[in-house]
Amino acid sequence: MTAAYLEPEAACEIFGEPRGILAWGPGPGSARLVEGGYRVSASWSFASGSHNATWLGCHVPIVEADGTPRLHPDSSPVVRTMLFPKSSAKMTDIWHVIGLKGTGSDRFSVEDLFVPQRHSATRDDDTRREPGLLYRFSSLQLYAAGFAGVAMGIARSTLDAFVTLARDKVPFRSGGALRDNNLIQSQVAQAEARLSAARAFLLGSLEEITAKVARDGHITLDQRMTVRLASTFAINQSVQVVDTAYHAAGSTAIFNENPFERRFRDIHTVSQQLQGRQEHFETVGQYLLGLDPDNLMWL
Repeated sequence: MTAAYLEPEAACEIFGEPRGILAWGPGPGSARLVEGGYRVSASWSFASGSHNATWLGCHVPIVEADGTPRLHPDSSPVVRTMLFPKSSAKMTDIWHVIGLKGTGSDRFSVEDLFVPQRHSATRDDDTRREPGLLYRFSSLQLYAAGFAGVAMGIARSTLDAFVTLARDKVPFRSGGALRDNNLIQSQVAQAEARLSAARAFLLGSLEEITAKVARDGHITLDQRMTVRLASTFAINQSVQVVDTAYHAAGSTAIFNENPFERRFRDIHTVSQQLQGRQEHFETVGQYLLGLDPDNLMWL
């Protein structure tokens, strides 16, 4: 996504051979204008993929040489993305969490680091240099759909593992296997419906919207709302599917050797991220009811 906003030579330098991988995360900081580029000082967290990254990035407000903020005509701050080799940053191991441990979303920081102008870019605006279909979507829309995909994958594997378990597990003081229980049968059917509906809504919407964006050249607010709604719905439905299977599995689910407790931790970590917030339903609901949404910035 960032490469589309860079000069081709800079994009090749960062993302080319032998292995160009970029990671970044949110956090406070600033970039001070200097000759030929910027002096960047900041600390950021949630840098997923940072263990494998070759480059890191940060989104920071720009300040003039005298320290005053650079502003747009509407008085909003000018923000740019700064890109620099991972070797230029200090990494701090902070990712001690209950779920999604494999993302390695650690903290990174730089102090008065010079970043040349060619290694900085804007995001999701008219400075985009590449016309490809992918780049007509904003990074936030791809984040939303991507997180939803992770959530649905966790839910699918959890539900499949429970169906396998239910064939053979005979609960304590029970006369038969889990799958013979009428409540379990109903729960499995409803979980399948939840997951299948969420998947159909998200993937069907993305396919339809992608075709229209390819035809029209841009994504509309209606379409952005649909991506956000379908993605948030998929994440929240996935949580319910995992919770249903986890509780139905009984004590089997609490042991590390079984395929439930890690997925339970992972799905609840996904739901704690920005993409899974319940507030997104409010934003879309406001729009559907003809009101001015409060959080268009997250679309």
